[in-house]
Amino acid sequence: MGLTGKERRILAEIEHALALEDPDLARRVAAINSIEAGGEGYMRPYGERARGWVRRHVWLIVLSVLLVVALLTLAVLVA
Repeated sequence: MGLTGKERRILAEIEHALALEDPDLARRVAAINSIEAGGEGYMRPYGERARGWVRRHVWLIVLSVLLVVALLTLAVLVA
């Protein structure tokens, strides 16, 4: 159910007054609104940083997995 134009204007006025009175609370309300609207809000930068880290270190991750598999295979063959 969408808001009418008048309701949007009233909500915008309330948000503007809130931003002037308490900017920190206004940022938190905006983050909550973004999450409820389907966006990831404040979590998005962390996810992007994590994906970037994995892309930069993918060779190290693959090498580590291969090393573990090789050591496990060696342990099975020796035992």
